[in-house]
Amino acid sequence: QVQLVESGGGLVQAGDSLRLSCSASGRTVSSYAIGWFRQAPGMEREFVGGITWSASSTYLADSVKGRFTISRDSAKTTVYLQMTSLKPDDTAVYYCAATYRSVQLVSGLYEYWGQGAQVTVSS
Repeated sequence: QVQLVESGGGLVQAGDSLRLSCSASGRTVSSYAIGWFRQAPGMEREFVGGITWSASSTYLADSVKGRFTISRDSAKTTVYLQMTSLKPDDTAVYYCAATYRSVQLVSGLYEYWGQGAQVTVSS
C-alpha cells in the first residue's frame, strides 16, 4: 500500500507561483513513478506531468511546459510540482498518483491517489 498526501494548494492571482507537494509513504514507495493530474469542474481529469522513480526523467503536458516543473527529493518520498506564471485556466483540483509502471498519461493506470489539493487562480 502507498499513501499519498498533497499539500500547498490555495488561492493565488494570475501570474503568481505556487508549489504543490506530494508526500508518499508505504512500502517501496520510492520505486513508484509519480504523476500529477488536475480536474476542473465539469472537465475530465487531465495529465499535468510526471516523474520516474529514479527522478531521471520528467514529463510535462504541453499546456504547462515552460511554466511548471516537477522534482523529487533525494529520499524519493516527496514530489513537488512547482507552478509559475499561473493562469485562471490552471484552476482545478490537483492530484498526485503513484504507479509501479513508468510515468503514464492515463489516469486509470495509476494504482494509488491522493485526496487532491485545490488550486484557484483569480484573474
